Amino acid sequence: MDALIEEYTKTAEPVSSKFLAKKKGFDVCPATIRNELQELTIMGYIYQPHTSAGRMPSEKAFRYFLDRIFPNKEKEFTEFIFREVRITRRKIGDELRLAEELRGSLDKMMSMLNFEYLPEKDNLLEVLGILGPSKTEHEKNISLMRSLLKSFEEL
Repeated sequence: MDALIEEYTKTAEPVSSKFLAKKKGFDVCPATIRNELQELTIMGYIYQPHTSAGRMPSEKAFRYFLDRIFPNKEKEFTEFIFREVRITRRKIGDELRLAEELRGSLDKMMSMLNFEYLPEKDNLLEVLGILGPSKTEHEKNISLMRSLLKSFEEL
């Protein structure tokens, strides 16, 4: 059962008796493993999502597995899981905020570049005035122009 749980946690796919016999190095045939898996199914530790599928661990199997690995540490393990979930949520939130900022910046760039007529301007500062009037926009434009000039120089 340990090998089945280990493999299932790696792949999130039902695990076959053939896989267990071949990849986990059990010195028995797949039929013997199937018989053992059937016993575990009857006892409620694993289940088979459909007839031709491999087996998947049940909540009972996970609890047994964790109790063996972390005896008397369920509270600590639960706290660890919740802490990791909170950290992951925060990271995902940060990434979503960055993506929204990027999208906003790209929308602004698109609107700045979406005009049919560009008046003749004599210097770079006048062009930057067209692209964005605010100080923040001006700083972004300076950075953008530096990048464009650098790219142009590299040609």
